[in-house]
Amino acid sequence: MSDATTPVLELRNVSKVYTIRQGLFAERKSLRAIDDVSLKVERGGVLGLVGESGCGKSTLAKILLGLETPTTGEVLIDGEPVGAQDRRKLARRIQPIFQDPYSSLNPRKSIADIISLPLRVHGIGDAASQDKAVREILDIVGLPARVMNSYPSQMSGGQRQRVAIARALIMKPEIVICDEPTSALDVSVQSQILNLLGELRREFGLTYLFISHNLAVVEHLATRVAVMYLGRIVEEASVAGLFDHARHPYSQALLESVLTPDPALGVPDTQLGAAYPNPIAPPSGCHFHPRCPKALPQCSSVAPRPLTTADGRIECHLFDEEKAEPATA
Repeated sequence: MSDATTPVLELRNVSKVYTIRQGLFAERKSLRAIDDVSLKVERGGVLGLVGESGCGKSTLAKILLGLETPTTGEVLIDGEPVGAQDRRKLARRIQPIFQDPYSSLNPRKSIADIISLPLRVHGIGDAASQDKAVREILDIVGLPARVMNSYPSQMSGGQRQRVAIARALIMKPEIVICDEPTSALDVSVQSQILNLLGELRREFGLTYLFISHNLAVVEHLATRVAVMYLGRIVEEASVAGLFDHARHPYSQALLESVLTPDPALGVPDTQLGAAYPNPIAPPSGCHFHPRCPKALPQCSSVAPRPLTTADGRIECHLFDEEKAEPATA
């Protein structure tokens, strides 16, 4: 049994390794998409997971949803391993909101069919009660009941994402995995969906894992932030701690990459270069050292160890007192 101190969602040393072949006769190689990730999400909180495309964010989401099995490590909900829980019960507790509302909704099904599908799969209620539940959840997400007989092609991107949110919430889950739910939407619509997600969280006591590459979105919605690079969590802190005083050089580079409204400032230069490391053959030592402007001699050969900070944790030799003196601001 869980108590108030048990994280609602926890990952312990989770890794995911794929074996791939880059040609018909090529040798099989290992791709470590997730590398020894440990995270905790407190009940009612929002953990923002940020990083460049290809760093492993979506793979982590699939593992949490049970769509992928970790190679090593375990995922726990309320302190119980996911693998030991019934899949149907697990689906009632954790639901996804996917990135693209244009492809995540079946174009051949009506909105009523799409939203009520989880109820029908789990055998919850009869047709009348399911119809009532669909009407209620449509009202909650800000859509009129008349759209029940519409099809996704007849709706805008923002309306489709509201349908996707309604489908996720009709089972009344505890945890919602949001995999870049606003990246395919116009900026004006993004703010509406973000405000809706915030209102739903407060009203229903939801817990979010919010995956995004948009730092402004994460700052608006999250309570804590984890920064991922090549499958590893390199820094974790509160939103205020990370956005006001990011410590890891990669976190600092991400913040410096945010575009500003002033056209005179131009496109920001993060000094990271255009090339992203090959995940099949990651750099030795600290994976970030080839792109790091503050790299130390040992960074190329010795992997940094996780260090606990007052606000979270960090993996960086710059802050390991046994390796080097902390960097000055």
